[in-house]
Amino acid sequence: MAGLEGRVAVVTGGSKGIGKAIAGALAAQGADCLIAARTDADLAATARSISDETGARIETCAGDLRTMEGCESLHRRAIDVFGGVDILINSAGATKGGPFLEQDDAAWQDGFALKFHAAVRLSRLFWPALVESHGTVVNIGGGLARTPAADIMVGGAVNAALANFSKALAGLGLRDDVNVNTIHPGQTVTERLTTILAARADAAGVTPEVFQQSLVEKQGIRRLGTPEDVAHLAVFLCLPDSRHIHGVSISVDGGATAGLF
Repeated sequence: MAGLEGRVAVVTGGSKGIGKAIAGALAAQGADCLIAARTDADLAATARSISDETGARIETCAGDLRTMEGCESLHRRAIDVFGGVDILINSAGATKGGPFLEQDDAAWQDGFALKFHAAVRLSRLFWPALVESHGTVVNIGGGLARTPAADIMVGGAVNAALANFSKALAGLGLRDDVNVNTIHPGQTVTERLTTILAARADAAGVTPEVFQQSLVEKQGIRRLGTPEDVAHLAVFLCLPDSRHIHGVSISVDGGATAGLF
C-alpha cells in the first residue's frame, strides 16, 4: 500500500492517548501533522517526540476546542502553516460518567461541547480544503455509542450523536469525494483510563492489575485496548488503498460489543 508522504493531517486531542498514537502513526507513514490540545507544554513534548522518531514535521496549536473561537483558530493555523489539509482526525473529547440523577446540565453540555460540537465545527471549517485534496475524515467515537449504560449516559449519547453525524457527513462526502468513517474504541489503556482504574481498584481494595483483569474477564475479551490498536486502523482508513471503505463505524474493542451493528 502507498504511504502518506506529502499529506497533511490535523489531529485533535493529539498530545496524549489515542490522538497522540494516531499522530505518531500518521507521521510514521510520511504525513506531516498539526496536533491540537489545550496545553502548550504537552503539545510541545509530543511534537518533539514524534518528530524525533519519524522525521515528520509536527506543528502544534493550543486552544479550547469547546468554543467556536478555538476551532477557528485551529483552522487558521492549519491553512497558514500548511496551505491545505488532507486528513482530519477528530479525537478530542472525554465525557464524565456517573449516576444520571447526579449529573447536571453542565456535565452534558461539556460532554457535547468538545467531542461532538468540535467535530461538527472542524468538519465544516475544513471541508473546503478536504474537498480540494479529496481528503479523509476519521472521527473517534466510543463503544458506548452501541452499548448504552445507565451510569455513563453522557458518553453514550455523545458517541451515538457523533456516529449519526459521521454517517450523514459521509453522504455529503460521496458527492464531494471526501472519505468519512468512524472508529469506536472500547476500553483503551490511556493515561486517563489508568488513573480511573487505579482509583476504582483502590476503592475495591485490590491492585490495579487485579481490577483490570476483572474488567477483561467481565467483558469476555483477551485484553484491554491500546492507543496503537486504534491508531493502526485510523492510518489504514487514510491510505489510498482503503478508499472504498466509506461511511462505516468500526469497533476496536476486542469483541466486547455483542450486537451485530
